[in-house]
Amino acid sequence: MYKLLKQEGMAKRGEFHTVHGVIQTPVFMNVATVAAIKGGVSTEDLEQIGTQVVLSNTYHLHLRPGDDVIYKMGGLHKFMDCKVPILTDSGGFQVFSLSENRRIKEEGVYFRSHIDGHKLFMGPEESMRIQSHIGSTIAMAFDECPSARADHDYVKMSVDRTTRWLRRCKKEMDRLNSLPDTINKDQMLFGINQGAIFDDIRIEHAKIISEMDLDGYAVGGLAVGESHEEMYHVLDIVTDHLPKAKPTYLMGVGTPANILEAVDRGIDFFDCVYPSRNGRHGHLYTKKGHLNLLNAKYELDSRPIEEGCKCPACRRYSRAYIRHLLKSGEMLGMRLCVLHNLYFYNHLMEDIRGALDEGRYKEFKKNTLDGFKEYDTEDSQFKYDIAKGWKKG
Repeated sequence: MYKLLKQEGMAKRGEFHTVHGVIQTPVFMNVATVAAIKGGVSTEDLEQIGTQVVLSNTYHLHLRPGDDVIYKMGGLHKFMDCKVPILTDSGGFQVFSLSENRRIKEEGVYFRSHIDGHKLFMGPEESMRIQSHIGSTIAMAFDECPSARADHDYVKMSVDRTTRWLRRCKKEMDRLNSLPDTINKDQMLFGINQGAIFDDIRIEHAKIISEMDLDGYAVGGLAVGESHEEMYHVLDIVTDHLPKAKPTYLMGVGTPANILEAVDRGIDFFDCVYPSRNGRHGHLYTKKGHLNLLNAKYELDSRPIEEGCKCPACRRYSRAYIRHLLKSGEMLGMRLCVLHNLYFYNHLMEDIRGALDEGRYKEFKKNTLDGFKEYDTEDSQFKYDIAKGWKKG
């Protein structure tokens, strides 16, 4: 059950009650694709840095270790000793990302495994069964994510099929939740709005899926080739047609600036691999912007990554030491950087919630965006763009 606590413009402050705990929103979900955060971060670490939700991937867990293994181990929460809610992506994004190894039919999608090339099939019913086996808190509906640059006719056909798949997902989940041997009989289902960058398709699809009375709604098919201005436009037109009394999830996005802008447009849930992926390469987020710890100027820097930060890395270690670990190829360096970045994201969301609680989100957003600046102006390989985030330049 979702409870809307406050609203400032389109920005929502809520709490989402699940069988595995209450989620305070807006929230960032830490991405544990194969039931682990890359970089040597444990579920105990996640608890300590304020993680509210973990995201794992149906397709990857189905391949390895196999959803049957997870089911026999009592579900994903027990398997990875996770004490917070878990959302599982449906495998639908792999329809997009594995485009060279799949065929889409009405019944579902025929894949070839990216691991060993063996044949796979996944449709709405299969995705629901795998996610039910996994026992996640929230299951995502199986969909196709068309390219942002696909033509109008193809996107319309794709979205119509995604709608039919959603109806099949809902029917199958209702059946699975009624079975006596189901691990999580309170598993929730989120539907996904698609439509590339076409206003008419996006709006029509949002209206149709809103009538299905799902547990939550996601906006998918963004950050897959369109500009950030186009992404924000899609959010502007779509969120107004999704239920305010249900959580809204922007899939796979994004940078701190993306999050601030999307909260302003009514988004509750976020996920992105940026904090862990960038952290493993020494690229760190701070309230003043980006820091590339591999730069030579940090070789003798005794300060923490960010002054005042209470993450495990900043509480004890210097930039110089962590840089040394990274340059030496030591796993500890990657682990500390990932912990810092995840802590930064989790506590950015905490600050966002606080600003919404106090009715000052507009001011908070402006001050936070204005506060971002480049640490590394001379030798960083990354440059910061306030709309697009960090990019090589």
